[in-house]
Amino acid sequence: MQISCTPLFEQQLKDILERKIQNEDFTEAKKFKLYLDTIIINIPTKYKKYKKSIYFDDENIRDIIHEGYIITFYITSADNNYLILGITDK
Repeated sequence: MQISCTPLFEQQLKDILERKIQNEDFTEAKKFKLYLDTIIINIPTKYKKYKKSIYFDDENIRDIIHEGYIITFYITSADNNYLILGITDK
């Protein structure tokens, strides 16, 4: 089992953190990122708790809602790897 992120997710997250630093402060951006990391690390044990994605018609693609953002991830059927696809405003 492995958790990976797409380059799109990494760029979207970078943009969100930069906006948070500009609009709020570094401490709030850091808290957001740390909590998001915790959510991502726990995906393998809690993926069933997340609903099917509103963007895709596939049971293996699910959404996590966190602080007004939707994090979409894909679960591969064969080897239970997790791919973080993107993060968007809700």
